[in-house]
Amino acid sequence: MSEKRTVFLTGASGAWGRHVLAQLRDTDLDVVALVLPTPADLAVIEELRWLRLTVVEGDLTDYDTVARCVSVADVVLHVGAVVSPTADAHPELARKVNVGSMRNIVRAVSALPDPGAVSVVGIGSVAETGNRNQPVHWGRVGDPIRVSHFDEYGQTKVEAERILVESGLPRWTWLRQTGIFHPGMLQIRDPIMTHSPFHGVMEWVTAQDAARLLVGLCDPAAPQDVWGAIWNIGGGQEWRLTNWQLQTAVSGALGVKDVRRWYDRSWFATQNFHGQWYSDSDALDALVPFRRDTFSDAMARARAAQPPVVRMAGKVPAWIVKKLVMEPISRQPRGTMSYVRSNDTEGVDAFFGSRLQWESIGDWSTFVPPSPSRTPTLLDHGYDETKDVAEWTRDDLAQAADFRGGAFLGTVGTGGPTFLDPATWRCAEGHGFAVSPFLVLKGGHWCPLCVRDTAGYLRQAEHNPFLAQVELAQLDGRLAAAR
Repeated sequence: MSEKRTVFLTGASGAWGRHVLAQLRDTDLDVVALVLPTPADLAVIEELRWLRLTVVEGDLTDYDTVARCVSVADVVLHVGAVVSPTADAHPELARKVNVGSMRNIVRAVSALPDPGAVSVVGIGSVAETGNRNQPVHWGRVGDPIRVSHFDEYGQTKVEAERILVESGLPRWTWLRQTGIFHPGMLQIRDPIMTHSPFHGVMEWVTAQDAARLLVGLCDPAAPQDVWGAIWNIGGGQEWRLTNWQLQTAVSGALGVKDVRRWYDRSWFATQNFHGQWYSDSDALDALVPFRRDTFSDAMARARAAQPPVVRMAGKVPAWIVKKLVMEPISRQPRGTMSYVRSNDTEGVDAFFGSRLQWESIGDWSTFVPPSPSRTPTLLDHGYDETKDVAEWTRDDLAQAADFRGGAFLGTVGTGGPTFLDPATWRCAEGHGFAVSPFLVLKGGHWCPLCVRDTAGYLRQAEHNPFLAQVELAQLDGRLAAAR
């Protein structure tokens, strides 16, 4: 780092945040960490405490506390959030924290004498773009914002992204984080396990590599191009796995020879999760290099971090694991089999398409491990992407709106921050709304009301060619997964 700087870090005691904090300790940065005053959170911080770390005990939803931390910062790394599966069980809390904290940070930075002196790094999620099973498993920033049914966490990140991008702050960036690989993953025993389609994909990244990225953004020499933009964080080619590959790799690391003996195939959803391989994630690594971990090294670290009882999972008879651990998990609230057993049509339709489609899922004898194409394919974003933002005209915005089944109603100037100011639009459902051209064209956002109508996406797609690219393809993907 070329000059003395102070970083305000949120979420420092979390699975990712603690790695960020550990790497910040190896710099000459001063760090202010806002930490919930619980014994568990404070214990994590005590393990990492050093001279230049200031710990502020408090809550992200308390504006005065947030403003006090922001007032001394050069950089805000806003990692803190309520994430799944906790967010699934407590959606109201997720909204209060994830949206409220972003509002508090924007308000606090805006109130400074020179808001441009502070760099704000906001964290989004791959959940903002929802289920992307093959054949639309490749994605990039600008693809349709669409969140899986029941996923309030994803919805809160969509809203928080909109708040930061349209905040008017001079120096910000938004990072859509993918799945973070960390040792705790090997011990997850939550019904969310059953939400992950075997035929789905994810481009993972390790907690260490993602932490390295955030520390790199604290350097005043970080490239200017990284600011004022939305990025996908991904680990790159080696980390582009199918969910089935990850499932077998994790179980194999624990000595399980055939993980299929732990589950019934029909326990696992065929849709309604999230994940994609990124055609654009290399761009962020090129600007702020952060990728170092290999999958094999990361898996070895994760296995070594487990207690002996976890590392010896393969020694336990498979029928015991299946009947006493995995099947009960699938039947817990939010587990897929809880929806099937209670004949909850909304849940069954969300995760399987219909009860008939669930019943048509074959057993393991008909299962074929997925092998989706590794050649990137791009969705059409509905406008001339070769144009710089400064060259956009009313015609470009009207073209983009038409491709989304709606209309551009507002007027704009040319260039500069105008395209970050809210303009007026109308969707095919007749909703009028105000959102910036940047969020629509560059971010993939559209009607804020329609994005919350997750059960209506397929209906919306009838009049929205932009969304239809994903929704119609998911029908084909789901049917293929059930064969």
